[in-house]
Amino acid sequence: MGPPPYPDLGKRAKDVFNKGYHFGLLKLDCKTKTSGGVQFNTGGTSNQESGKVHGSLETKYTVKEYGITFTEKWTTENTLGTEVSIQDQILKGLKLGGQISFCPQTGYKSAKLISAFQNARVAMNFDIDLDQNGPNILGSAVVAHQGWLAGYQAGFDANQSKLTKSNFALGFATNEFVLHTSVEDGQTFGGSIYQKLSPKLETGINLAWSAGSHNTKFGIGAKFDLDADAAVRAKVDNACQVGLGYQQRLREGVTLTLSALIDGKNFNNGGHKVGLALELEA
Repeated sequence: MGPPPYPDLGKRAKDVFNKGYHFGLLKLDCKTKTSGGVQFNTGGTSNQESGKVHGSLETKYTVKEYGITFTEKWTTENTLGTEVSIQDQILKGLKLGGQISFCPQTGYKSAKLISAFQNARVAMNFDIDLDQNGPNILGSAVVAHQGWLAGYQAGFDANQSKLTKSNFALGFATNEFVLHTSVEDGQTFGGSIYQKLSPKLETGINLAWSAGSHNTKFGIGAKFDLDADAAVRAKVDNACQVGLGYQQRLREGVTLTLSALIDGKNFNNGGHKVGLALELEA
C-alpha cells in the first residue's frame, strides 16, 4: 500500500468522528449494479431544521480492459455533471480525467482537469478548475518512508495571481496506529490520533487550534463493534457536544443507522438533534 492522497491523510481518525452520524437529517442511500456492470447510486436527505430536501442520482460505468470510467450525476438543484477518467493505461498508477458540470436554470458552467499518480513511495494530485472566474490550480504531494508520511498542498488562483492555499502535514501510520499533524495557511494547527485497541474497538482524538481567534477544539471518539452486524459510536468535544450512534445491519444489503447530538451545556433547554439513515445495496 502506498501513501494516501493529501486529503485522505488522517482519514481513519476522521472516520471515527464523522461516519455513522447524521444529526438532524433523514437520509436514504441506495446502491445497485446491473448485470452489465453499470452502477447506480441514488440518495436523498431531508433536513429536519430547514425542511430542505436534497437528492442525487449517479451512474457509473467502467470499461475494465481500457481502464476508462464514465460517471454522470444529477442533483435536485438541477445540476448535471459528467466525468471521464482513464487509469493505469499510460503509466501504472497514473490517473487522468476531466469533469464538466452545468446548471440549465442559471447557465453556470464549470470544467475541471484532474490528474493523480500513486505508487509505493509517493501520491501526487494536480487539478485545474476552469470555472468562469478563471482557472484555479490545486496540487499536492505525499511521500512515505518507513511509516512516516509528509505532505504538502498548494492552491493558486491564476486570475488574481495569488496563492490561495499552503498546507503542510506530517504523520506516522501503521495498521493499528495513525498520528497526523497539519498546518493550514500558517493559521490553523491540527492533530489527530487513531488507535485500534482491539479487533472490535477503535478510538480517535482530534485537536485543532486557530492562531487568528485563539480557539481550541478538542474531541474524543470511539467505535465499538457489538458483533458482525451491529456497532455503537460515541464522541464528545470541549463544547460539551455529545454524539451517539447505533448502526445495525438488518439483513444483507440493508443497514439502519440512528444517531443523536446532545448539547451538554443546555441539556434542559432542548435543541438536541436526532438522525436516521437507511442504506440499501443490491
